[in-house]
Amino acid sequence: MTTPGITAPGTPPPAPVVALTSWRLPVAGAEEAVRCAARLGADGVQLDLGGPGRGPRADAPGTVAATLRASAETGVALLGLTANTLNDIGLTARPDSADATLARAVVVRALDAARELGVPLVFLPSFRRSAVESPDDFRRTARILSWAAEEAAARGLTLASENVLAAPRARALVEEVGSPVFRLLLDPYNLCAAGHDPVRWVVAVGPHLADQIHLKDGHAGVPASAPLGAGEGRLTEVLDAVAAFGPVPRALVLENDYRETGHHSGEFDLPLRDLAWARARAASFAPHPEPLDPNEAAV
Repeated sequence: MTTPGITAPGTPPPAPVVALTSWRLPVAGAEEAVRCAARLGADGVQLDLGGPGRGPRADAPGTVAATLRASAETGVALLGLTANTLNDIGLTARPDSADATLARAVVVRALDAARELGVPLVFLPSFRRSAVESPDDFRRTARILSWAAEEAAARGLTLASENVLAAPRARALVEEVGSPVFRLLLDPYNLCAAGHDPVRWVVAVGPHLADQIHLKDGHAGVPASAPLGAGEGRLTEVLDAVAAFGPVPRALVLENDYRETGHHSGEFDLPLRDLAWARARAASFAPHPEPLDPNEAAV
């Protein structure tokens, strides 16, 4: 079976698949996330490693085999893996600290789990205790991501950072990490919430984007839960910019909060509406051979 979104060399990339995130679904665990995504009609799913306060471990005994079996049975592709527990530990921890040692152990565990699951992308979050707010935070984050990128490359994986750095700092991070397997994971609404223009951000960093994009929407001061395209995330404009300046996405990954979905009649409306919106937008991507260099394009 060919994994959705993957094509043979030399063939034009297809329209992106539409996926969900396990940590925003009303189920616990990787296997159940795959089966829930199938019930909702998604093509794929991104998984969380899990851990204390983050749900069952994706690499717990028997879980990898069960998750792979669910994927094979449902046709839901395993697209990405993150470790949200890093937001509780801190990628920015001092190198000689216990938190730094723990963060590295979590990264290795995530990379190993991704390899076992056949997941092509591991992305590390930079929020809360991992937020990059000072020059020291930036240096420590770049250092651990550079090391993690080497570890990812050794396993045949792509590594990405999900952050809300301003575009010049995001590009500087790519340069500091200095790895051909390193990418930036785009979340337009996160950028809006941090006060950045997500369209200009994409123009500036387009060639460095990961080929999976998070989509959620909302309004200022309210948790992201507006139907896609109905909030302030400028999603249509952002995806137009991605089509012009970035790689053709493999996946549009919905990250609105669906954890209360299905508890009452009609509560599947939001994920189903969002899936339809994303699928229509995915179909509009026209394949192009190479992303434009923002330095050669008019902004």
